[in-house]
Amino acid sequence: MKLEVVVEWSKGRRERWEWKGGRFVRKREGVAAPVNYGFLPDVLNPADGEEVDAVVLGPPLPPKSRTRAPLVGLVWLADGDHKLVLAPGGGPYPEDEAALLAWFEPERRARLKCESAAREWLEELGYQS
Repeated sequence: MKLEVVVEWSKGRRERWEWKGGRFVRKREGVAAPVNYGFLPDVLNPADGEEVDAVVLGPPLPPKSRTRAPLVGLVWLADGDHKLVLAPGGGPYPEDEAALLAWFEPERRARLKCESAAREWLEELGYQS
């Protein structure tokens, strides 16, 4: 399953273009993103009421761009604010996966789950491919 993601934050950069109120707002973060970070348009996560977050493994992608890549997994978080994981070419990108899990605070208990778990979660949210 391929999904389209809007990139807000490029791998290796501290500058982020956060999607707020229908427009991009520039922010400077304290750390660089270990992966490309963005969102799945028009699909809301009940944990925070915002669009579902997604990460795209692999080389840096331009902020404010859209990319389409295969869904390969899910970062499960204890607070329910899970993140979809996409990988151009289907991956694997082991260095990115390790950096991604280390990025989250220990109390969030980040775990990487398989693609079928990601699909199941999307279905629970009402996403239809």
